[in-house]
Amino acid sequence: MRIARFSIDGNVAFGAVEGDGTIESGGLVLDIIKGIPYTDFELSGTKVPLSKVRLLPPVLPNKVVAIGRNYAEHAAELGNEVPEVPVAFFKPTTSVIGSGDAIEYPSFSNELHHEAELAVVIGRMCREVPRERVKDVVFGYTCANDVTARDAQAREKQWARAKGFDTSCPLGPWVETELDPSDLTIQATVNGEQRQLGRTSDMIRSIEDLVVHITEAMTLLPGDVILTGTPAGVGPLNVGDEVAVTIEGIGTLTNKVIKRG
Repeated sequence: MRIARFSIDGNVAFGAVEGDGTIESGGLVLDIIKGIPYTDFELSGTKVPLSKVRLLPPVLPNKVVAIGRNYAEHAAELGNEVPEVPVAFFKPTTSVIGSGDAIEYPSFSNELHHEAELAVVIGRMCREVPRERVKDVVFGYTCANDVTARDAQAREKQWARAKGFDTSCPLGPWVETELDPSDLTIQATVNGEQRQLGRTSDMIRSIEDLVVHITEAMTLLPGDVILTGTPAGVGPLNVGDEVAVTIEGIGTLTNKVIKRG
């Protein structure tokens, strides 16, 4: 099931996405969910065309835990070794935007990069999750773009500003709850030109590895997000560019880059 979060007439709700096609082509409708989707929920039967609403980030995470250098070819393209243990960092909630929202080019950078990623959405509060129970705590999956100020990342030797600036974490367009994430095509295009193309099967650490590793240290809450790393092919974004992240079985997350006002 595809679960979207949206606003209409000043109200915010969740809905199940029904129908075939894309956001642009039309044909999709939302069946509004009673309550929130992390627990047992009912569909209201009240339906609204997706074209009539504004899509929001599909979740509002308490925290986004991101993993760096989880694809060997990406580590190599930036001249880095594959780390012995997962490299984890945070992106703040103020970095999260939805599909169709603008990425604001930060004033402290001259080298903005796209990073297409599979995002894991947590569905229940969990800590010290054993490997065999990881599937029980995952709500679903969505597309992400770990937008990075590459020059700031190199200059500052840590990643808080380079990866945590406002609008640096596009998520969407919705969460797919019924998906095997083990071998999916993941790609990024800029202005329609393919930049990244990989498969989630190329991850160094699996989703199970990452959930176990992260929850050894911290409690994850419903709606929290794990970014699982990016395949090779990261590259520059400029003001005016449109960047799209597409993941097989989920859909396409699209954002335009604008100058920060």
